[in-house]
Amino acid sequence: MRLPGTRRPCVYFWETGDHKNRGGAALKISNYGLLIREILDGFQLDHRGIHGTAHWMRVRTNGLRLAEMNGANTKVIQLFAIFHDSRRLNDGGDPRHGERGAALAYEFWQAGKIDLDDSEFRLLEQACCDHTHGGTQPGDVTVATCWDADRLDLERVGITPDPQYLCTDEAGQPQMLDWATNRSNVWVDRYCRYW
Repeated sequence: MRLPGTRRPCVYFWETGDHKNRGGAALKISNYGLLIREILDGFQLDHRGIHGTAHWMRVRTNGLRLAEMNGANTKVIQLFAIFHDSRRLNDGGDPRHGERGAALAYEFWQAGKIDLDDSEFRLLEQACCDHTHGGTQPGDVTVATCWDADRLDLERVGITPDPQYLCTDEAGQPQMLDWATNRSNVWVDRYCRYW
């Protein structure tokens, strides 16, 4: 599935057949901290910056809160949170960072470090690859929830989330928008005043 307006299609790794015969012991989602530490080994930016670990954790919390309301896959949401911006090269325009994040997730999946079945991995891959393209109709509630979880944290860069650019009804609710915006603003107040 391709979103309208996508400039360059992402090569989905599961389409190549390379997802067969994954080896190694699975590092379960319960070892989330270990995953984050390993991802940070290759993180190019300041982990305290606008696309760093605090953002990842707000995306995770936003997504889990939305999933309570819409039934999205929480394992995929938690992994999206830590992979989607994990291979950014800068804090500005970096249109292929989602693809690089998906490629890293694929490496972890192939090595058995994340425990997802094929369909769950496809959702994670789509969510990461396409989250930068501004779509609002991904065709799956889990992908939509991942994108909304990220967009609900836009206030950290001075952008108030607009419900018309959110994918799920739950994310556009005034209570959800206020809650997420307040969480972003606490981070901005705490960390960005020194920049």
